[in-house]
Amino acid sequence: MTDNAPIRPEARNPRGFADRRGRDLVAERRLVHRVSEVYERWGFEPLETPAFEYVDALGKFLPDTDRPNEGVLALQDDDDQWMALRYDLTAPLARFAAQNWETLPKPFRRYAFGPVWRNEKPGPGRFREFVQCDADTVGSDRPEADAEIIAMACEGLRAAGLAPGQAVIRVSNRKLFDGLFEAGGVTDPVQKLTALRAIDKFDRLGWEGVAALLGEGRLDESGDYTKGAQLPLAVASTIEAFLASAGDAALGRAETLEAVARAGGLGAVGEGALEELAAVDSALNAMKVGQDAVRFDPTIVRGLEYYTGAVFEAELLLETTDERGRAVRFGSIGGGGRYDDLVARFTGERLPSTGFSFGVSRLASALRAAGRGDEDAMRGPVVVIVFSEADMQHYLDAVSELRNAGIAAELYLGKAGLKAQMKYADRRGAPAAIILGGDEIAAGTVTVKDLDAGRAAAAGVADNEAWKAERPGQRVVPRGELVATVRRIVGH
Repeated sequence: MTDNAPIRPEARNPRGFADRRGRDLVAERRLVHRVSEVYERWGFEPLETPAFEYVDALGKFLPDTDRPNEGVLALQDDDDQWMALRYDLTAPLARFAAQNWETLPKPFRRYAFGPVWRNEKPGPGRFREFVQCDADTVGSDRPEADAEIIAMACEGLRAAGLAPGQAVIRVSNRKLFDGLFEAGGVTDPVQKLTALRAIDKFDRLGWEGVAALLGEGRLDESGDYTKGAQLPLAVASTIEAFLASAGDAALGRAETLEAVARAGGLGAVGEGALEELAAVDSALNAMKVGQDAVRFDPTIVRGLEYYTGAVFEAELLLETTDERGRAVRFGSIGGGGRYDDLVARFTGERLPSTGFSFGVSRLASALRAAGRGDEDAMRGPVVVIVFSEADMQHYLDAVSELRNAGIAAELYLGKAGLKAQMKYADRRGAPAAIILGGDEIAAGTVTVKDLDAGRAAAAGVADNEAWKAERPGQRVVPRGELVATVRRIVGH
């Protein structure tokens, strides 16, 4: 290597950012399309906001004023103002609502989808760029607004391909813990946060592990010691009753509320939360949302520092496996809740809001892990094989006829022989290859090779003679029957 050799950059992805090809994009676009149809049917209008927002409008992940890049990807504009890529779709909605409230219909109902960016440490299945899809109602404090968002999320998940019993939305209210802590004299924010983090580990540690973390602390199997919240015994006892009601799958929504009420110790704020949840339950029942589709779970604590009332979390119940067939648990695939303070950052006045968001990329990955990825396989175009430059007009005519008939088709534009072109067509996922050699052109015929049939036979699908007779791998037909023959193969 000489000193004058050019310095070539290494071809590599930035950490936490991924390239995505046909299959992944088809899966995500299908999900967004199906869910968007649900949102529009429920009366929500689409809204698209810029990828960048001013950092003070985002109002999160800002540890200092010098360079606000913790948690967000930020840059300084030429007017010295800091901008950052949006980290979710809710903060831009709050800015939009505050900026345009005078001219918006009230309440304002919108849905949005698109990429969001987070400056976090990437890891397996954790990216710095991913796609979200949200629906929100701004300007209504009615419990029916929360219930409608929950019911619509249920329908959206069904539209995405999840049958009843394959996902559940768990609902709670952050005021339950506000009331519990207030009535129990727990005022230290660190103590509250430690307790909530302990409760969040209930499904993994069970009551014994959580009880230790609510008390003095816990020594785990690795020998690491985690300091506990040191809650008063009365508060810990109420939390135990919470967990018992959440773990009883036989309890319906109203019965769960009754069990939590019997635990006592909630104070006026907590009692008010139960009333709000009862009103949500009444609306869900009126909308005929089943007890299996939506459950009340007072142990939901994620996002409590963000939400002001009802909180909900969608959990995937499907059995999922990784590439090696090992069981994996996806858990949460979406969530939301009531956030009445977000717009107030701009206006100084509370504007009641509620919404739901699901991770499109995560849900698509979960469906594939559950064996649902076949419909997302990218079906390529019909490929017209090229033999001779002199017969190019025949090839161009054939590909134009197919396209004009609404059939995706392409002319092979490489420089390779028949065998390599057929391999190319197979790699493209082409349903058929069109062969117009000199003999076919002279005879006024065309050879259509059914690549779908070949794949099915290779996979052992074509195991009966009737199917084989109906789908021969290759047929020679009159040139005028090209479109009709291909249409039978592609199913148009």
